[in-house]
Amino acid sequence: MTRRTTGTPTGHGAPRGSASEQLLFGGPLLYDNGWARHETAYFDMSLWAMARTLPRLVRSTVRLAWRADRRALKVVGASELARGAGQAVGLVAVNSVLTAVLAAGGIEHRLRAAVPALIVVTLAGMVSALATSASTSGTGRLEPKVERVATELYLERVVRVELSAIEDADFHRLLDSAQYGAAASRRMIGYCTGVIGSLVSFAAAAGVLTVLHPVLLPLLALTTVPRSWAALRNSRTRYASYLRWVQHSRAGRLLSQTLMRTGPAPEIRVHGVGPFLVEHFRSMSEDSEAEQSRLADSAARVRLIASVLTGAAVVVTYLALMGLLVAGVMDLSVAGTAVLATRTGGQSLATLVLQVNNLYEESCYVMDLERLYEESAERAIPEGGLPVPRTPSLIRFENVTFHYPDDDAADAGTLREPERPALKGVSLDIPMGKIVAFVGENGSGKTTVSKLLAGLYQPDDGHILWDGVPAGDLDREQLFSRIGMVSQDFHRWPFTCRMNVAIGRTDRPLDEKALEAAAADAGADKVVEELPRGWDTLLSKGYKGGHQISGGQWQRLGIARARYRDARILIVDEPTSALDARAELEVFEQIRELADGGRTVVLITHRLASVRHADVIHVLHRGELCESGTFESLLSTQGMFHELYELQRRQFQDAPVPGPRRPGEVRKSGGQL
Repeated sequence: MTRRTTGTPTGHGAPRGSASEQLLFGGPLLYDNGWARHETAYFDMSLWAMARTLPRLVRSTVRLAWRADRRALKVVGASELARGAGQAVGLVAVNSVLTAVLAAGGIEHRLRAAVPALIVVTLAGMVSALATSASTSGTGRLEPKVERVATELYLERVVRVELSAIEDADFHRLLDSAQYGAAASRRMIGYCTGVIGSLVSFAAAAGVLTVLHPVLLPLLALTTVPRSWAALRNSRTRYASYLRWVQHSRAGRLLSQTLMRTGPAPEIRVHGVGPFLVEHFRSMSEDSEAEQSRLADSAARVRLIASVLTGAAVVVTYLALMGLLVAGVMDLSVAGTAVLATRTGGQSLATLVLQVNNLYEESCYVMDLERLYEESAERAIPEGGLPVPRTPSLIRFENVTFHYPDDDAADAGTLREPERPALKGVSLDIPMGKIVAFVGENGSGKTTVSKLLAGLYQPDDGHILWDGVPAGDLDREQLFSRIGMVSQDFHRWPFTCRMNVAIGRTDRPLDEKALEAAAADAGADKVVEELPRGWDTLLSKGYKGGHQISGGQWQRLGIARARYRDARILIVDEPTSALDARAELEVFEQIRELADGGRTVVLITHRLASVRHADVIHVLHRGELCESGTFESLLSTQGMFHELYELQRRQFQDAPVPGPRRPGEVRKSGGQL
């Protein structure tokens, strides 16, 4: 494959990417996440838009800071005002010093006359320095507190929303964008302090110039506009370059990480993929270097234009000051003070432009965070409700229909036809204290039933009745407390072995005896014995002292977690997918023991021989209930269950038996499933 010619985009619109990106990824690696919508927000601000947006941005920042630390906020506000006042007083005092020094009379007399004003200048400088220090200290205290408060508010709302909200594509994009709002809130404190400080400094300089002579204020604007334009233009150019560079960086990181991962390592070596990927990594790096060169040339041109305009504005300013001096309208001391004030105001305005741009960009994420607060409240799990029966006798699905939030979500990760409900008009009984099995092909609705039973979803139509009471009227928190779940994709927490089991019940103190009993019941005690630090082993590879265990060992810990939860209803979804045949048999024996102890076990599996001892078997097909009964009755009816069972049985019966055979002999297994 040939290498490419440079194809780096030059604008901030939709980039087409380099030839390497086109070949490997089909284009630039642009994230399809919520926060990616704001990557170009920096380009949306004009000078007029800044003026209109500034009050709202400052109010939003102050609101967060007020919630985090009112005292620190007051310190920052008072310090910035004091700093601005110190600068204004200092400029007026400088004018007095110049007036005294340039007055008629002997040098000793003039210096003595300037001493009081010099003292004022010194004191004003000290006040400004102390105020700056206090503002820096207050900002430093505010930033981490604001980030913590914003993060807590975010997390508190996320854990309280319905599962259907988490699986909704639009809401999940909002979650993704809003998670950056906490860090953005922290940065907004610094930017907002900078904005207020620059604004106060500019106002101080402009106020002094207005007092000295009204014509000086337009001169300030004349000298500062070119600098502000240059600062804004260069900042946006650098940010546009960053967006282009970050796309190359994404692709480059993906290539380098792929080359270092253990998974693709065998194929990389056998197929000789390594040199090919290194060559394309070099190609994308060269594109990035070319972009940096273009950026440097552009910045140099902008600075040259800004310098020419600023120089012309300075010449006009000095000519105007000379004209006022010649006409006798202005004293030489006032002209000197005007020069200092103009420089101070110009620097403040240039800083203000950049800080407002930064503030605006960060505010996009903070606004997403605030919008998440509102939408989370609308989609939160309801609090309160009727008490859940402690020992219900029957849970009934009555004509239940359910659709997933969007077509991207599928039952148990499998694909479904668009618009087809995950469940349609399902009516069935789940008697308590029994083993109730759900079987069917992939996408039949088995896992959907379990999530509806656990209260994670609410049906679109129909009812789920607990002893005749609709589940939607029950206290959801109490309902959750009655349920224990073991799914095939249960979460592997990056905690110690002990916490991976104990996290099944965090509403009570850790019980070591119950922990060990749960591990023994699940056969996880042997897993614990083999770990280097036993229960205290960190189960997260990549950290010092971390340890990696097999999928089967994880599955035993997952079963122990559900056992430790000690719930009356245990939902078990493909519990033995990572276990060998012997371990699988042991797990199902343990499941039967749980049911014998009075617990209800809802078993979801595709291994039909595993449901032989179930009290009730419900067979689902394409979201509908097609059969129910015992193992023997379903086999005798020659229906869907019988068909699926025969398909699985033949896989074993028709398999050739290993070992020597005579020519022409075909040996088959005669075993049962």
